[in-house]
Amino acid sequence: MGWATAGPGPRSPAYAMASTASTFDGDPVATFERHYAEVATQRRRRTLLFWAIFVVILGVAIDVSTFFPERLAEGLPKIGGYLYDTLPVLRPEHLFADVETAGSLAYWYFNLPKYAGLLFTTINMALFSTLLGAIGALLLCFAASRNLAPNWWIFTLSRRFLEFCRAVPEVVFALIFVYAFGIGPAAGVLAIAIHSAGALGKLFSEVNENVDHGALDGVRAAGGNWFEEMRYGVLPQVWPNFLSYIWMRLEINIRASSIIGFVGGGGIGQELHYVISFNYYEEVSAIVILIVLTVTCTDLISERLRHRAIGRENLM
Repeated sequence: MGWATAGPGPRSPAYAMASTASTFDGDPVATFERHYAEVATQRRRRTLLFWAIFVVILGVAIDVSTFFPERLAEGLPKIGGYLYDTLPVLRPEHLFADVETAGSLAYWYFNLPKYAGLLFTTINMALFSTLLGAIGALLLCFAASRNLAPNWWIFTLSRRFLEFCRAVPEVVFALIFVYAFGIGPAAGVLAIAIHSAGALGKLFSEVNENVDHGALDGVRAAGGNWFEEMRYGVLPQVWPNFLSYIWMRLEINIRASSIIGFVGGGGIGQELHYVISFNYYEEVSAIVILIVLTVTCTDLISERLRHRAIGRENLM
């Protein structure tokens, strides 16, 4: 019984009380205030260090990019002058005259049939590339989701591949495909589709990582494999968000199709590059307005379709 008379062990109540008493020796309020002051000092130091690093990085960025106020003040009037030059000279008395009359809308848009055909090509490029990109993203997004991937290797390879697809600019892909397949819409479609797959795959995988796993457990309990879990347990939850991102990407791709035309990707962008190169100012504004109107109409249509899809999903 000698062990019963020994001093309090580390697990005994007496030892715990002694430790607590030693911790709170002195004035508890003073101890709290001292600790609070130390924490506040450390926080101020970290904040000052952060802002010091931020100011240094900002200064380097301004110096490298030559983003100086005097240079901006010198260049802004030139932008205004160029935009003014692109505006057509419209006369109220000739506004609705024929295409031969200077100062009329028809004279400004004398090339409208040609622009309409090129714009139709651009929209088709955007639609087809968005479709291809969405299919690619849909096939890879589940494997690129941290909570859904079958194993770590598939997750890593899928994520890195999607990162590569969206990290390389569309123009670089377009230059490669123009060299391989020649000038035309095919090169633009492939370039935009690859970039769209990378961007949509990233967005889709982030949506997947917030799904409710109850549906997956139900499919798994019924004997479903991994593909059936994704099809019946995940896809119904995330499909409205997927649609929203696909329509948003379509708007982006209409604009991207116009840019791809600068490097031979076809569509309205190729014509825009031509009129800019030869300083056909009024035609520049005519084409830009058509592109803006197209993107605006796409946005209005996609909003209606997106709301209808979400409404159907809520009723199910």
